[in-house]
Order: sequence, then C-alpha cells, then structure tokens
Amino acid sequence: MTLKLRALTEEQKKQFDAEGYLVVKGLFAEEDLAVIDRTFEEIGNRVVPGHFEPDLSADGVDPLKRYPRVMHPHRFDETAKRYMLHRPVMDVLADLYGEEALAAQSMFYYKPPGSRGQALHQDNFYLKVEPGNCIAAWTAVDPADEENGGLLVVPRTNDYDIVCPDLADSKESFTTHYVKPPKEEKAMPVVMDRGDVLFFNGNLIHGSYRNKTKDRFRRAFICHYANESATRISSFYRPLFRADGTEIDLELNEDGGPCGVEFETLYPH
Repeated sequence: MTLKLRALTEEQKKQFDAEGYLVVKGLFAEEDLAVIDRTFEEIGNRVVPGHFEPDLSADGVDPLKRYPRVMHPHRFDETAKRYMLHRPVMDVLADLYGEEALAAQSMFYYKPPGSRGQALHQDNFYLKVEPGNCIAAWTAVDPADEENGGLLVVPRTNDYDIVCPDLADSKESFTTHYVKPPKEEKAMPVVMDRGDVLFFNGNLIHGSYRNKTKDRFRRAFICHYANESATRISSFYRPLFRADGTEIDLELNEDGGPCGVEFETLYPH
C-alpha cells in the first residue's frame, strides 16, 4: 500500500527519486542535538568492546585512532536507539519508501581535525537489502562543509548498478573501497547545518572529504534503514527495529554481490 506523503512535499519526493538524495533542514531540534552531544561525549571517553575501541593514548598522528567511528551504538545505548528511531526521520523515510522503514544500523563519527575522509562507495554493497534498497539518514551534529570533511555525492547514480569496488587511496580514505563514478556525473559537496539530515539511496555513490581544519570536528549521527517489505539483509545488520522499537529479523542475504563470496566477510563500512 502506498502511503500519503506526511513529512515531505511532492517536490522533495521527486528530487529524491530523480537525484538519489535529499537534505531536510533542521530535522533535529537543538534540544535533541544537545542530548546527542552529551551521549557521545561520554561514549568517546571509554572503550565499548566490539563497538568503540579507541586508543586513548594515541599520539595524534592518525586522529582516527583516538576517535574511530562508533558502530551500532543502538545496541548498547538507549539514547542512540531512540534517535535511530527519531519520529521525524521515520516519517520522512516512510514518504521516501512509500511504506514504513525498518532501522538496521546506527553509527557515530567524531571526525576530528586532520582525519582522512571516506572514498566514494555505495551503501547497499554492504547492507544487501532485497527486495528494495537501503536508505541512509546522515545527521549533521556539527556544521559540515568541504573544509571539515563534509559529504560529497554523485547525483543521479541512484539507478547505477552496485559494482565491485577498486582499492581506495589509504592516504586519503580510512576505508579500503573506492567506486569510480560514471564519466557523465561528478561528485559534488553537500553543505549542511547542525540538525540537517541528508537522506540518500543505497546505490548512490558518495563519500567524504578529509577534515582539513585544525580546530573543527565534523560529528555525524548516521543510520541505515530498509523498507518494510524487504526480506533479506546482510548478517551484520540483524536484528532490525520497527518505529515502535520492537525487533524484527529478516532472512540472511548470503549473496556475495558483484564481487563474489570473498567479499562477504569484510567488515562493513
């Protein structure tokens, strides 16, 4: 059943369908952002095995050793779970999918000054949501731009096939995969204010810049979702959650994707 739009305009929905991404301004209120600030400031000063394993005595040569990303904070922190299921986000996702969304993953990036970026890639290469696709909700906790490591997207690659990635430049990217965009499309920056949310399709080619500043973090709370009618997903993202917080499990997607089974055991992005 197709739902009537409740959070977006027809123009916003058309832009997402055509371009593969959409920025919704101010979707997180300042009081919510203040809670997120406090939560991840506290998490950032401890070790959570399997989720956040910083080197608290790092020498600063690689800032990401001290501040790696937090993987799946919703699995150990109720505040992270609550904001993964933030009602305004879930309402936008329902409009984009035309059905309810299921929450599959949460992450938090601190991205301190000097941090490497992330090479261009496609999210559904990792999540392998079928049938349908994943959608990311990328929330700017700090203002994000080209200088402090904001996102870049390759518009209109949402209909581009999932492809086997090449090897990324390790001097610029903290991840190993790189997807070359088609010749006719160029990567463009997405400049965001604190509280804005960027939604993008799982096939859209995207990445992030290096943080070139000396004094600005680029914190972001990032979650991935599947459509309610999906039946399969990669094992790393199970179980999923409905908007009311109840668990739901999809079948394990054992498809190795365009690269074959050797990619199945790689740590997801």
